Amino acid sequence: MKRFIGMALFTSLGCWSACAFAQGPVDKGDITWIMVATVLVILMAVPGLAIFYGGLVRSKNTVSVLTQTFAIFAVIGTLWAIYGYSLAFTEGNAFIGGTGRLFLQGVSVDSLAATFSKGVAVPEFAYIAFQMTFAAITPAIIIGGIAERAKFGAVLAFVVLWFTFSYLPLAHMVWFWAGPDAYTDPQAAEAATAMAGFLFQRGALDFAGGTVVHINSAVAALVCAFLIGKRTGYGRENMPPHSLAMTLIGGSLLWVGWFGFNVGSNLEANGPATQAFLNTFIAACAAGTSWMAGEWLVKGKPSLLGVVSGSIGGLVVITPACGFVGPMGALFMGLAGGIVCLWGVTGLKRLLGADDSLDVFGIHGVGGIFGALLTGVFAAPELGGTGVYDYVANKIGTYSMGAQVMAQAEGVVITLGWSGFVSLVAFKLVNMIAGFRVPVEQEREGLDLASHGETAYH
Repeated sequence: MKRFIGMALFTSLGCWSACAFAQGPVDKGDITWIMVATVLVILMAVPGLAIFYGGLVRSKNTVSVLTQTFAIFAVIGTLWAIYGYSLAFTEGNAFIGGTGRLFLQGVSVDSLAATFSKGVAVPEFAYIAFQMTFAAITPAIIIGGIAERAKFGAVLAFVVLWFTFSYLPLAHMVWFWAGPDAYTDPQAAEAATAMAGFLFQRGALDFAGGTVVHINSAVAALVCAFLIGKRTGYGRENMPPHSLAMTLIGGSLLWVGWFGFNVGSNLEANGPATQAFLNTFIAACAAGTSWMAGEWLVKGKPSLLGVVSGSIGGLVVITPACGFVGPMGALFMGLAGGIVCLWGVTGLKRLLGADDSLDVFGIHGVGGIFGALLTGVFAAPELGGTGVYDYVANKIGTYSMGAQVMAQAEGVVITLGWSGFVSLVAFKLVNMIAGFRVPVEQEREGLDLASHGETAYH
């Protein structure tokens, strides 16, 4: 499996350097797969994430979370085309990209983006669209932490700031590189690495968004949950999900769409893509099973919400690792991840004391951290992983598990710190200008009527 010289991975970049090095002709199968994967990720957000969240809240707030999810996806998708893609995936410095692709200037049907194989490229338009779905779904995950009590306008203002100052820098730091064709000899490799993102240079591996998507959004959700305060009546009143049927449907759509999320990140329809596909499948099944077993053992009864949440936790855990580990590594990560995420939404949640309404940090944060760290373990060839590919020598390079785990830990810590800082500043700014929380009377009435003048049920 071709990966680069002990450095972070996941996607190539549709930037000036990648376009210069990328070779044609493009493969129609690769193009088709990327477009299908893009549609699958859209399915994850609208309707998947929206319906999943919609079922978890009380009925009087269903329209609220549906609207927030849909609107965030639309707004961030718009900003991605204006400036997001350029700042994430063009050459600038180690922490943020440049302005060469603002308003997608210079991109045409003939523009190419590199993949993970030398001499193989994909149309830049397809790559932009695929990355657009990642950028748009990530801020939408955050709203689960503050559901049922936040102003709609404040949520939109916050996610615009957070997308600009947290998502884009981290996407650039983790995923920006010059593409494999830039690695022709040691001197060229050194020059190519010097222009890459900071965490790429440090060696952090993230196949499809363990740090950039899951930890990043989960930290924001937790910070906002602390700052906005608990829901009125939290801890005194029963606040169960109003529709587990909706949650099952949404969770199932997330599972299906996740194949586009993880497998599409390979950018090519080839053998390594099938590995990511199988790993994603195995981890989700294993985590759903282990969460159900743990809950059954502790509470005496297995729940529908538990098995659905466990499977999503497994998908989160395997996301950074799906292209690097073998099937048995994915199995272990899924089984362990289900238990770890179960603890995240029970024991850890009690320790933290925040009203993370829909358990964003317990699943996306805990699962993302666990998966990112275990990527460094199970990517080892001796444990069935792929190792890392040396594009200069054109072979698998020497793998140090200890060094890789340290690089993974560095990526986790930087993501936690940066997202936490940006989230704190963005929340305080929005709260100071417009106020973040709705009045108590509106919260008791429900945000469907108070914020949108609509109801989900009649």
